[in-house]
Amino acid sequence: LAFCGPMGAGRTELMMSLYGRSYGSRAEGKIFVQGKEADTSTPRLALEAGIGYVSEDRKSLGLILIQDVKTNISSSSLDKLSKFGVVNAQKEITEAERYREALRIKTPSINQLTRNLSGGNQQKVVLSRCLLADPDIFIVDEPTRGIDVGAKFEIYAILNNLVKEGKSVIMVTSELPEALGMADRIYVMNEGEIKGVLSREEATQESIMHLALVRQNKEKGE
Repeated sequence: LAFCGPMGAGRTELMMSLYGRSYGSRAEGKIFVQGKEADTSTPRLALEAGIGYVSEDRKSLGLILIQDVKTNISSSSLDKLSKFGVVNAQKEITEAERYREALRIKTPSINQLTRNLSGGNQQKVVLSRCLLADPDIFIVDEPTRGIDVGAKFEIYAILNNLVKEGKSVIMVTSELPEALGMADRIYVMNEGEIKGVLSREEATQESIMHLALVRQNKEKGE
């Protein structure tokens, strides 16, 4: 599922409201996961409900740049790696190495500081942290922004594999070709509102722009 629209359309704000009400505490509405109402009022509760979130701002909100790759990967799953409040260091290393290999993170060591990695590899570290937490629903906000073509292809493959495994992926993207190539359904947003939804068969760049802009002009009487 992709969310498209111009900059400032409210896509990120919506996702942050779904995930732990990170954008503001006044968000209203109910969230159902697997048919049951879920409490997602904090990021921890959202994760426990099966929702993971990868921020568009990986350097400020997605990573702790002064810490190593291993710590960044494990930070959302310490309960799975701990016993009686003590982290199992060997298990943490094993999991970090597993994701370094699976996602082909290019780093000399999992002890490398995350700030020293390229943008694409930093993004893979963020995805690894979310994957280790094992949510049923992955929200990925601009997952390929600022990375090279090769890394983009690898991230697309990761997201497609998640879907094959039965997971759900909600992707926010400003790149229409990315949405058209990846999504089964596309929601179009503008000015904080959902303007319409398109199936894979209906969606084109023109139809997306039409929903985002033409309806906006009609509402203004233009």
